[in-house]
Amino acid sequence: MAEKMNLTETLKKYFGFDTFKGDQEAIIENLLAGNDTFVLMPTGGGKSLCYQLPSLMMEGTAVVISPLIALMKNQVDAMRNYSEEDGVAHFLNSSLNKSAIEQVKSDILSGKTKLLYVAPESLTKDENVEFLKNVKISFYAIDEAHCISEWGHDFRPEYRRIRPIVNMIGRAPIIALTATATQKVREDIKKILGMPDAREFKSSFNRPNLYYEVRRKGNDVDKDIIKFIKTHSGKSGIIYCLSRKKVEELAEILRANGINASAYHAGMESNVRSAVQDDFIKENIDVIVATIAFGMGIDKPDVRFVIHYDMPKSLEGYYQETGRAGRDGGEGLCVAFYSNKDMQKLRKFMQGKPVSEKDVNDELLRETEAYAESSVCRRKSLLHYFGETYTEENCGNCDNCLTPKKQVEAQESLCAVIEAIIAVKEKFKSDHIINLLMGKETSEILAHRHEDLEVFGTGEGEDEKMWNAVIRQALIAGYISKDVENYGLLKVTPAGHKFLKKPVSFKIVEDTDFDEAEEDDAPVRSGGSCAVDPALYSMLKDLRKKMSKKLDVPPYVIFQDPSLEAMATTYPVTLEELQNIPGVGAGKAKRYGKEFCELIKRHCDENEIERPEDLRVRTVANKSKIKVSIIQAIDRKVALDDIAVSKGLEFGELLDEVEAIVYSGTRLNIDYFLDEIMDEDHLLDIYEYFKESETDKIDDAMEELGGDYTEDEIRLVRIKFISEMAN
Repeated sequence: MAEKMNLTETLKKYFGFDTFKGDQEAIIENLLAGNDTFVLMPTGGGKSLCYQLPSLMMEGTAVVISPLIALMKNQVDAMRNYSEEDGVAHFLNSSLNKSAIEQVKSDILSGKTKLLYVAPESLTKDENVEFLKNVKISFYAIDEAHCISEWGHDFRPEYRRIRPIVNMIGRAPIIALTATATQKVREDIKKILGMPDAREFKSSFNRPNLYYEVRRKGNDVDKDIIKFIKTHSGKSGIIYCLSRKKVEELAEILRANGINASAYHAGMESNVRSAVQDDFIKENIDVIVATIAFGMGIDKPDVRFVIHYDMPKSLEGYYQETGRAGRDGGEGLCVAFYSNKDMQKLRKFMQGKPVSEKDVNDELLRETEAYAESSVCRRKSLLHYFGETYTEENCGNCDNCLTPKKQVEAQESLCAVIEAIIAVKEKFKSDHIINLLMGKETSEILAHRHEDLEVFGTGEGEDEKMWNAVIRQALIAGYISKDVENYGLLKVTPAGHKFLKKPVSFKIVEDTDFDEAEEDDAPVRSGGSCAVDPALYSMLKDLRKKMSKKLDVPPYVIFQDPSLEAMATTYPVTLEELQNIPGVGAGKAKRYGKEFCELIKRHCDENEIERPEDLRVRTVANKSKIKVSIIQAIDRKVALDDIAVSKGLEFGELLDEVEAIVYSGTRLNIDYFLDEIMDEDHLLDIYEYFKESETDKIDDAMEELGGDYTEDEIRLVRIKFISEMAN
């Protein structure tokens, strides 16, 4: 009892709290007793106190191994605030000069320092290992321990060397801490750190105050984000992008639109990064646009929104990043923009990686896709991923629960799935099971002679989307499970076998369709913000058809569908307003715009439509600067692949830029490049195809033209065609 009093008194004395949160007290007692400890505690649960408090109570110095230099400084400053002695906490990393390192060592040897933060890279340096051998170590704390596992979302090879180094310095209890880890990652951490008998403390992953939403990522995603931030004006937020280039571009666009934003990524000077981080904490900056390098351990409790411009590569990454919102228990809005195209891009980046790494990453991406596309409660999906069951039917705080979809009975479909998994002896993943049910003779099906199985083709009447929904929701319901060790092979659980013997009702909600290839006749919600005016959309399509006949060009040459959708949403009535529409530049507006503006004005007058004071997104000089330099390089007849290299772009990204230029009405002549790389007959075939075709979609062109033509060739000829016909 005396120790309990002692613990609470120490907590009050140093940290000013009267009581512990969750498992903190039990964790600290376990560590004080000299036991290895494993802590799984979501962001905001108070992980750092679990090693800060015992370090002050135990003899010697605790070594905290942490991956982020910015976080170390933050935590050392905080520890010094709790103590009268500045030397109580130090960090040792590459940012320190020689005399600073000497000061740190002298404080440790004199017994002043209770807590030493080191980066894993610094820990492995011979001189530091030799020095620490002479120090009484109270315990080792491994923060962000998921970095040790390649199944974790932030794998760092240097973390694998921690255990051998600890053995060299001298044994002491280990406490490993992480905010996100699936069962597989937890097992990895304990195995690699050599702590198989560690006592595990696992807090709930549910953060009831966080609102989760996934939106379709349309062409006007920048505009959606600006609208969102302006409706939450003055609040702190973080926007995550996958590439540094996008981070800088978006931060600039936000600033141009009056939003107090800064960029943050690992390619910036460390002093600039520290300044940005401090400004955010001190509220001199409202919004940070960052790669995942930002936010680990940031002690800012009132981040009110986290936006994912790109979906992360894993659900663990997503959970960790959204967890930075609402750490004080107040409002936390988590909005992610999702598109199938982004997922394809991430898979392309994995080409050429070792097979095992590719398989791991592919399985992590599948989980992210399943979460984004599913219409099930977001909370239920997330918690299931981390091995936790959420029993509420409706959480009331995610997009799927606030606008629930109609449920459909899927009892027979689930029986078919279970039968198929059993028929292939539980040795295949979900895509194989779906192909089997749909009767697709893929190379894998034929290689295993699975076309001869009775279940082959029994689900032909349903589409892939429906089968995905059945499998995803059967996993959550516990009828089937995924063998993560083997990259997601599906197994039937005892509950699944029972269901097959005696089926009961199994209702599912259909997945959301995030496919960019929208039906021509169905006006869609534009970028998840406001609805298209169907009557006007249809009139605009008629006008486009009439003009295309008169000018003898395919309709898409005049304006593409997304441009018409945007016109039917924001009602531009002048040529100047028309130029704010995606895909409409000054040239196009002048050439075709007059009749479209007149039609829109007439429609607004006749129907007494009040035009929205639409948000005019100011573009940034930088964006047009890159376009201007591409135009100039093409005028000088520089090879397109050389232009891509000089701009730091992938070849596909350069084609995106060139397409945007010609679709907006600027004429470019790329014949010099096509003559160099393409066979003349090929070129003529593709050109003729676009002349006759009703659509400019690349997928349709590839299907029609057959396998002799690459996607890049078709895109290049389409650029030539649009440029010559429309501009």
